[in-house]
Amino acid sequence: MGEHKQRMLAGELYRDNDPELVAERQRAQALCEEFNRTGPEDTERRDAVLRQLLGKLGEGSWIMPRFQCDYGYLIEIGANSFLNYDAILLDCAPITIGDDVSIGPRCQLLTALHPMEDHERRRQRWESAAPIVIGDNVWFGGGVIVCPGVTVGNDTVVGAGSVVTRDLPDKVFAAGNPARVIREL
Repeated sequence: MGEHKQRMLAGELYRDNDPELVAERQRAQALCEEFNRTGPEDTERRDAVLRQLLGKLGEGSWIMPRFQCDYGYLIEIGANSFLNYDAILLDCAPITIGDDVSIGPRCQLLTALHPMEDHERRRQRWESAAPIVIGDNVWFGGGVIVCPGVTVGNDTVVGAGSVVTRDLPDKVFAAGNPARVIREL
């Protein structure tokens, strides 16, 4: 494993144009394209491709195409979970999705961070990443965006179009930009 991959996995600054990381993203892109080309009746092929791509795909879980990710192997999805159309998971850090999770269409789980103050480092393609954890029995409405480093608690619902910038506790309904707790469930 090269230096920049080690740095990425450790949550440190790394160069995203490192040849090893570029090759791994190309592999993931090829598998995503293969998955996205499958027909609706080809559930066995879809499942096989996802099992090659992802770090874990729990029993009874499925994803609708179009699906896109950076690396794939940093994504773990629990049992009986569902990702609707056009999910984008930028997995430069681990993304963990629990059991019985429903993720609406066009949701984005984004782990990548870029230097804000150090303009030169950003120009040179340095970035870091922070993991995302989604608890069990969570429901995201369509178009939810989850930012790097966020944990969403068990049994929580996030309203459509919300941008989740900080952790959400168990058993709440949250919505807005940035998402805030509206009420307990």
